[in-house]
Order: sequence, then C-alpha cells, then structure tokens
Amino acid sequence: MLSFIRPAIAQLNAYKPHPGSIIGSHPQTLDRLDTNESTHDLPEELKQKLGELYIYSLEANRYPDGSHQELKEAIAEYVNESAQISPETALFPAQICLGNGSDELIRSILMATCLGERAAILAANPTFSMYGILAKTLGIPVVTVNRNPQTFETNLEAAQKGVKSDTSVPIRVVFMVHPNSPTGNPLTPQEIEWLKELPPEILVVIDEAYFEFSQHTLVSELGQHPNWVILRTFSKAFQLASHRVGYAVGHPELIEALEKVRLPYNLPTFSQLAALLVLQNRQPILSSVGSLLEERKYLKEQLNQISQLTVWPSAGNFLYARLNPSSHLTYETLGDRLKTLGTLIRHTGGGLRITIGNPDENKRTYQRLHSLLDSVSIPN
Repeated sequence: MLSFIRPAIAQLNAYKPHPGSIIGSHPQTLDRLDTNESTHDLPEELKQKLGELYIYSLEANRYPDGSHQELKEAIAEYVNESAQISPETALFPAQICLGNGSDELIRSILMATCLGERAAILAANPTFSMYGILAKTLGIPVVTVNRNPQTFETNLEAAQKGVKSDTSVPIRVVFMVHPNSPTGNPLTPQEIEWLKELPPEILVVIDEAYFEFSQHTLVSELGQHPNWVILRTFSKAFQLASHRVGYAVGHPELIEALEKVRLPYNLPTFSQLAALLVLQNRQPILSSVGSLLEERKYLKEQLNQISQLTVWPSAGNFLYARLNPSSHLTYETLGDRLKTLGTLIRHTGGGLRITIGNPDENKRTYQRLHSLLDSVSIPN
C-alpha cells in the first residue's frame, strides 16, 4: 500500500455501481432492476425541449449558476404543494440546498456536523449504504443498530442506548430513510415519535428519496424541529438519474452551513435545466407513478407464489425479498444465474432488492426467478 493513503481508506470496500450505458453504444438487453431507477425515460417531447434548451439557453463556456436560485424557487413551490403546506407556514428557497445527487448532500451534512469533531453517526441496518461509506471515508465513526427481522422497524431500545451511551464520541447525526431502502417500510409512528424526542444537539436526517411513491412526508414537521433535515432526489420518480440532482430541506441556518461546505458550481447547467423542466411538467411526469404501483402489486403477488421466497410489502419503487431456508441457492449464485438469463437485481441487506420495471420486465423477472428456484432439488 502507498504509505500516504489513509489505512481506513485502503481497507474500505468501495460502492460498486452497475456499468450503466455508454453514449453511442447499443442498448444492453439486460433488464436492469438493481438500482431503483425509474423504468421510464423522459418523454420524447421533453427530451426535445431539453435539447433546445441546451442549444439556445446554455453557454457551454460559462460556469453554471452557483446559487441555484431559480431551481430552489421551483423546488420550494413543489415541496409546499406536495405536502399541502399553507402559505402561512410555507417553506422558502433559503431552506433548500442542491447537491450533485443526495450523496453529495450526505457528505456535506457529515462535513458540517461531524468532521474534525469527536462525533459519530447512527443508522439502523439494513439501510442505504452510503451513510456508512461516506462517514468512513471522512474518518467518522458509525454506530449501527438492528431492525426487527419481520417488520424492519428500528430497534428503538438499542437506538436509544446508542444515543445515550456514556462515550467520548457522542452521536451527532441520526440517519433514517422513509421509506427505508432496501426493505421498503415507512417510518412507524413510534419511530417518528422517538425522532421528535431526540435532543436538539442531534441532527435528524430523514431521507425521502421515495416520497413520490409513498406519498408520506415529514416536511410539515420541519417548523417544529429545527434539528431535522429532509433529503429528496430527482433520480427516482422524476426520471433524472443520469443528471444527479438531489436537494435538502431544512432550517435556514443548517442550509447555510451546507452551502459553505459544498463545492462551488456543483450542479451543471444542463442538470439544473433538466430539473426545472420536469418540475414545470410534473403532472405528466408523475402520472406514471400510479401504473408503477399497480406493477408493484402485480409483481409481489407473482413472487408470493414462489415457495422459496418471502416478499415484504413496500412503499417504494422496489420490493424486498429473502430466500427461505428451503432454498439451496446462495444469493450470489441466484444473482449470477439471473444475470445470465438477462435480469439484474441487487443483493443487499441480507436479501434481494428488486426494482419495479415495466410489465414485460416484471413478467420476465418472475418467470426467471420461478424457474431458477423451482429447478433446485430439495432433499427429502
């Protein structure tokens, strides 16, 4: 190992994304149900509009708008509308910070709260892996607690012990996903009440990446809880995963701190234009959510017929399943065989996370899983 590389980095397992598509290459024939992207690309007319914006509104030789002001105003309008917040308590642009995906915002939060301090984060596993990965890259300790093995609700007793433990490295940030990835369960009233009771010196990060599918948000609670921040993304229901646009909503003082630690010009002009365009056309864009929820119901019903799988309800654009003890396939073997047949799913959190695809993809996924798991001989 090169001596100047931090040992913690050398030992860290990097996040491994799928290869994605290369511009100009032929589309892959794989059904990519492993990254919780939208199954729908932008409508052709919006792509054409975006192309026109690139030609007539974008100066490639100029840096992007580093303030993101126009996009912040559009996001504030959408957040207030979607949460049905009254004008008297409406959120405003100064309460929003833009990031190059939610990952950048998570890193900014860690830098603004824990970096250089004796402070740790707390998360309940299984959950989104980037909280722990980004904390470790910054040398920030990670405290994990378990979840109920059937409901995946956070073990609140263990979480409370973690927060109150007499240690020289106190918890500074608690991460929660609503609904959780990869398990798909929303926060329960008990979990929400526990978050409300946390002391003001602990920042509560509520990741609502899948809000458009669950239609349950805690944005209206921000006025009563200045130590809360909510993360959202354009990568899921808004169909802009390739543009990497995420945003945080929180107390103006926290947002000001995040603005200080983020990189300048972090969001390309083209990404800002794309996000503005989908917000201006949000009704037709989000109209696809209903059909996705129907497909989620269909796929769950089909997968429930496979005796060697247990499938849980989900409030996201994915399902979570685990192999039953009767299965003699490992998750790795199952994933490899599925890929050979043409389907990618993700082995994470001790199970399988399956993104909801289009009807043909979902049908093929069920058929392939059924054939693979039924073909395994079970000894008497």
